[in-house]
Amino acid sequence: MTYIIAFGADHAGLALKDALAEAARGMGHTVLDLGTNGPESVDYPDFAARVCEAVASGRAGFGVLVCGTGIGMSMAANRNPAIRCALVHDATGARLTRAHNDANVLALGARMTGAEPALDALRAFLDTPFEGGRHARRVAKLSPSTETVR
Repeated sequence: MTYIIAFGADHAGLALKDALAEAARGMGHTVLDLGTNGPESVDYPDFAARVCEAVASGRAGFGVLVCGTGIGMSMAANRNPAIRCALVHDATGARLTRAHNDANVLALGARMTGAEPALDALRAFLDTPFEGGRHARRVAKLSPSTETVR
């Protein structure tokens, strides 16, 4: 299956974002590169917002965000109620967040995860379907329209 994937990064994540986007193209996916595209210092929330808007609107099926640690991007992304962004460091985390959490945005830290583990994580993220079942009830509780059970 091929997807439209929105990619975004700040200056610290630029090189890894570009490498991952190129790899995604090589896998046959369509890439929406939403920046940044230069080494100048930029604000990560701006790029997280661009990617999340593309995913939330349906313009992209998935998003990938990269900053220095991945923490800021994941925090910014999860402010959008339509987004389930997971910060991962390896393929196992990427596989499990798709299978169990139905994550629609992947966050990576360029200073935390090397290029090869990041590429493995991207492949696992894109290749793993949501399992549903018992996980669907839990994921539904993440939606702002679902009443939280205490």
